[in-house]
Amino acid sequence: MQTIIPATPIKPQTKADRIRSIIGGSLGNLVEWYDWYAYSAFALYFAGTFFPEGDQTVQLLNATGVFAVGFLMRPIGGWVMGTYADKHGRKAALTLSVLMMSIGSFIIAIIPGYKQIGVAAPIILTLSRMLQGISVGGEYGTSATYLSEMAGRKHRGFYSSFQYVTLIAGQLIALGVLVLLQQAFLTNAQLYTWGWRIPFAIGAVLAISVMYLRRSLQESVVLTNHHQPISTRGTIKELVKHPKAVLTVVGLTIGGTVAFYTFTTYMQKFLVITSGFSKSQATLISALTLVLFMLLQPLFGMLSDKIGRKPMLMAFGIGGTLATVPILAALGQTRDFWTAFTLIMAALIITSGYTSINAVVKAELFPAHVRALGVGFPYGLAVSIFGGTAEPLALVFKNENHQEWFYWYVTACVFLSLIVYMAMKDTKRHSKIEDV
Repeated sequence: MQTIIPATPIKPQTKADRIRSIIGGSLGNLVEWYDWYAYSAFALYFAGTFFPEGDQTVQLLNATGVFAVGFLMRPIGGWVMGTYADKHGRKAALTLSVLMMSIGSFIIAIIPGYKQIGVAAPIILTLSRMLQGISVGGEYGTSATYLSEMAGRKHRGFYSSFQYVTLIAGQLIALGVLVLLQQAFLTNAQLYTWGWRIPFAIGAVLAISVMYLRRSLQESVVLTNHHQPISTRGTIKELVKHPKAVLTVVGLTIGGTVAFYTFTTYMQKFLVITSGFSKSQATLISALTLVLFMLLQPLFGMLSDKIGRKPMLMAFGIGGTLATVPILAALGQTRDFWTAFTLIMAALIITSGYTSINAVVKAELFPAHVRALGVGFPYGLAVSIFGGTAEPLALVFKNENHQEWFYWYVTACVFLSLIVYMAMKDTKRHSKIEDV
């Protein structure tokens, strides 16, 4: 016999209640993504600790390969944690995901290097990133679902955009910690030998703090008022009943995730190994562009509440297809700080058409009983295949002296998503958020 959870009366939400819940969910998202991006931000410094001495690009390739392995775990996280969220609640899944991230960060902070324990060092590093990959995979789908459900219909694009505000803020804080350590506290030699461990220790402590914060969150209204039997919630069997929505999530993600990781996490390395900037200059340029990129997200989300989601995605698809190659080619040739800043910022403005609304678009495609799984699992697949491999692929092309091939690869991915945007309905006008 199937167990039916009784309907829970919907508690009327004031604007203050809604904002409080969204802030609580977003802060946890910020810490999760800080922990995730600290790896990329400090890879320039710890790559030599875990891998044998050699060419810098090769060491970075090894370090980013581990980054990609973490991405491979994200669909598993989207599946496991999405199922858990659909069966037991968004709050429970959000709390568990941040605990897993804390454990992964703590392990990285204390791992001895290759010289001390040999091949065990990169193995432990890889296992830690796998745990963090499961955490982030579950975080994305669950937090996207939670924020979309807690936001009102009229301002759903605006409120849900704060997922990427906090995602970018996490990356920005990771870079900020790096800038502070570079400029104020540690020498270059100290950063290489032990200073890179500091951000991971900070992340572990912050994640534990947020875990307790998330325990006080209000559960999403849609889930608590849902009548679906527990046995059918969040299952692959139920998810495959929505094949068009699943394929749409994959298709609309491909171009967006490749563009996002190209112009955020990879840019710091691109500016060093291709454009010729110093590490501190590259970090500062990345930090400045991320600040503006972060501030754009609510504005674009608000715009989507006015004109719809599809025009925003179309603008990204067309702009990304036409501008990616010229921007990256010019960026590779410049040695001027503000020229580099302007070029990256232009790319991020275009990318905002995707990042600001992708969470709500995916949530609007699925009914409540498979929403966290439907958002997290296919998204995790697309990100692991395309987002997680963007940086390693760029470094492979760079190592083989064919970096321009990567420019065209990014363009092709964005164009593929543009085809999906052209074919899909506007989810603002065909939302399933209210389907309980």
